[in-house]
Amino acid sequence: MFDSLNTSASALTAQRLRMDVVSSNIANAQTTRGTYVNGKWEPYRRKMVEMEPIKTSSFNQVLQGQLQNQVQSSDQGVKVTGIVDDPTPFNTVYDPSNPDADASGYVQMPNVDLSKEMVDLLSSSRSYDANVTAFNTGKSLYLKALQIGE
Repeated sequence: MFDSLNTSASALTAQRLRMDVVSSNIANAQTTRGTYVNGKWEPYRRKMVEMEPIKTSSFNQVLQGQLQNQVQSSDQGVKVTGIVDDPTPFNTVYDPSNPDADASGYVQMPNVDLSKEMVDLLSSSRSYDANVTAFNTGKSLYLKALQIGE
């Protein structure tokens, strides 16, 4: 009965996590010491959220559930499958005064592109707003349905 609310709630959770990851990327856009690998510091590597739709039940599963009078949920929505590192190469900047500069004076910087992060943040924010609207609309429809019998 509340499938639309569950669908919107799963999307809200996923988009909030996406906004958290984008915020972390922006916060670490200048971090030259992100991870310590083989005795050497590497810059922060950009993170990305992977999402996939929640699998819906097959027709046969729904039919068998109806024949056995079991309540079936449609299992719709989205789920986060992981947070992965962006494999793009690090940016290199000439700054011999930086303590992390190599012998040639170049410093590896994180592979975070602020314009790309802002686009991702705006996209996740708009998606979050759309899902809030869908959730509120579904909630008001359920409330109106309850008033039919009055």
